[in-house]
Amino acid sequence: MAEAKNELGGKPPKSDKAGKGDKAPAKGDKRAAKAAKPEAAAEAKGKGATKDVASAGAVKAAPKDYVARLKKVYQDKIVPMLVKEFGYKNALEVPRLEKIVLNMGVGEAVNDTKKATSAAADLALIAGQKAVITRARKAISTFKVRENMPIGAKVTLRKTRMYEFLDRLVTVALPRVRDFRGLDPKSFDGRGNYALGVKEHIIFPEIDYDKAEAMLGLDIVLCTTARTDAEARALLSAFNFPFRQ
Repeated sequence: MAEAKNELGGKPPKSDKAGKGDKAPAKGDKRAAKAAKPEAAAEAKGKGATKDVASAGAVKAAPKDYVARLKKVYQDKIVPMLVKEFGYKNALEVPRLEKIVLNMGVGEAVNDTKKATSAAADLALIAGQKAVITRARKAISTFKVRENMPIGAKVTLRKTRMYEFLDRLVTVALPRVRDFRGLDPKSFDGRGNYALGVKEHIIFPEIDYDKAEAMLGLDIVLCTTARTDAEARALLSAFNFPFRQ
């Protein structure tokens, strides 16, 4: 009777309804298809990643034999000169630059924390290295400062980046200071370290004057291995530091 009903256009039996599901694969078939595709998906992802890197432009690493200009000057000229001047018995006794610390305080960040972030971005452009946002250690109600509030940024430079920054500071940035009359020769701390202050960070060519949100001050501390201020001053003078006469 079931066959007669089908021929006359009747409703098909329940067993025939299952045949309609042949168009969509079963759950087991979907899982099997997904398991078969991981290799193809990985290849497609790899191709897309390489295209993105190519379009963005990968940063070229410095050659292995690259040496900063001022480091060559230090090794070839400054070391023999200091040995002759101070009579060092060992070349390792000659004072050298250990690190350069850049510190930027942003007092306006008390009212707007975004200004500390923009200051850190400018400092990263100047130093060529990511800046660290400094935060308040304790709350001071007089200055409306809360604990752990961002109030500035800092960067510590060593080795090649340190010499490159020093080169840009002496040859490019300091000559752009308005009414520049030389650096104070008394700004040594008694242990061979020298500190100087910059009132406007736009003296560095990396900062676009039109895009700068505000004029920010900058502290620059040069840490050396010199034992006395006289040795540290002789070292910095050899790097053509424009000390005030």
